[in-house]
Amino acid sequence: MADRDDRLEIFQGDITTLDVDAIVNAANDRLQPGGGVCGAIHRAAGPELARACRALGGCPTGEARITPGFELTARHVIHAVGPVWHGGDQGEEAALAGAYRSALDLAGERGLASIAFPAISTGIYGFPLDRATGIAVAACREHLTGGSSLKRIVFAVFGAEAEAAYRQALGR
Repeated sequence: MADRDDRLEIFQGDITTLDVDAIVNAANDRLQPGGGVCGAIHRAAGPELARACRALGGCPTGEARITPGFELTARHVIHAVGPVWHGGDQGEEAALAGAYRSALDLAGERGLASIAFPAISTGIYGFPLDRATGIAVAACREHLTGGSSLKRIVFAVFGAEAEAAYRQALGR
């Protein structure tokens, strides 16, 4: 069983309602409003978010960019671009880990204390949930060992299957 870290938690519900310093958007590489979590974040943040994203000019897969949170409770939105799943032999795992690390690094550079992640790439991008949750938890644990400013990392999940996968990855 993995060591328990109380800085890592699971929240079942709407990521846009969380009172954290930053929520992470499962973004596309153009940083345009989309469906799923991305669409929900853009709707909740208001039209200023899309304008701020356009000004960034996109983001490569495996990286992240940051904007203000606008109408969200969260002060920032970190847009992390995960990979589309193509069977696992095209660097998808490394790209997903990179998206998490990039988001965590942006939070650390700004001295943020709390961040919430959706299950990046597991929706329409088709990344297998169990593999994605393992990568997410490992990246967050690794980041926390480096003296991070983060005191709270929330995995915002939708549905019992996702919650179970995160519980398993966290060893709970």
